Amino acid sequence: MLRTESPVHAPSWAAEHRDALRAVVAEHGCVLIRGLELPDVAETSAVFERLSNQLVREREPFAPRRTYAGSVYSSTQWPPNQPMCMHHEQSYTLEVPSLMLFACLTPADEGGATGVADAATVIEQLPTELTDRFQREGWLLTRSYNNEIGSSVSEAFGTDDRGAIESYCRANAIEFDWQPDGTLRTRQRRSAVVRHPLTGRRCWFNQIAFLNQWTLAPEVREYLLEVYGPDGLPFDTRFGDGDPIGEDVVQLLNKVYEANTAREPWQAGDLMLVDNIRTAHSREPFEGSREVLVAMADSVRLPDRTPTAEVTAR
Repeated sequence: MLRTESPVHAPSWAAEHRDALRAVVAEHGCVLIRGLELPDVAETSAVFERLSNQLVREREPFAPRRTYAGSVYSSTQWPPNQPMCMHHEQSYTLEVPSLMLFACLTPADEGGATGVADAATVIEQLPTELTDRFQREGWLLTRSYNNEIGSSVSEAFGTDDRGAIESYCRANAIEFDWQPDGTLRTRQRRSAVVRHPLTGRRCWFNQIAFLNQWTLAPEVREYLLEVYGPDGLPFDTRFGDGDPIGEDVVQLLNKVYEANTAREPWQAGDLMLVDNIRTAHSREPFEGSREVLVAMADSVRLPDRTPTAEVTAR
């Protein structure tokens, strides 16, 4: 954690200390800055812009966010009483943000911390047999879009036009299947293990646990299965060959994540930078109001992260 001398003009301070902060993130995976007293969206957006090379738009979101000016968002609209377990943002897209920026305008009354975990340490503590399989096969994300749970088609793809959606899917190695009722189902296979582009260290880089049905609260999972069936869940994950991932595997992943999680309760005005490839992040359940702004930046296409699934459009 770094502390600034208050008061400071946050955007000017960010511009002055940009290189030093990014060096800390490169060395440690993340940094929390306290004392900037970020007051609002406008000043926070200015800080995000000065600390990044380029802010990027979110693609294929699995849950809605509120969009502020430019490419600054609210936290994912996820039930406050449900945790968001460890994940790497947009690890299911071909180009991924290498840097995540978070800023707290209003902390929760209780809970709501954004935890972090080192992906290189996590993979070292997982069973070799399991990580070897995921390295060989990758992981499979399945999605069924509806207008009730998760992101709608238009929210995920930015359009309702079938032709544009199909073009996007083909360009991004996503299998798609339009259902008789007009809804869309997709499948995309991605690498689960990558090497960090700067350090070369192997990282457990995916959203296998977070987007798996066994991470959901039991009552939520049972409801979704009853309403949509096992093939119609809003999102789920599998082994790269299509085999289901058992509850025991998901519990193991979350257990290892938890053993390696560091967390600090948010205070108003806090800023945090996270290396999205090296460092997973999470969100605790919370009570009360909570406003944390998010930006994704500096997209990269990792050379060892090529999808292995052959895309077929039906």
